[in-house]
Amino acid sequence: MIHVKFFASVRERIGIGEISLPMPEGGATVADVLALAEDEAGVVLQGAHLLAAVNLRHVPFSDVVRDGDEVAFFPPVTGG
Repeated sequence: MIHVKFFASVRERIGIGEISLPMPEGGATVADVLALAEDEAGVVLQGAHLLAAVNLRHVPFSDVVRDGDEVAFFPPVTGG
């Protein structure tokens, strides 16, 4: 299973805080996990300004996800 978490405006848009998804045969990238989560929730997030982390480490959407990983999606944060 892949444990997926959504934070801030991403959580509001997708309507859930977290979801567990089965690991696809042949593996998955962060982008694949986002597509699976969108399908599950019936919401399109592609094109939104999103950042991702795997196991608390910021990663590109091309990063490979392994069974048991935690993947988080969140908006860019600015501050001052």
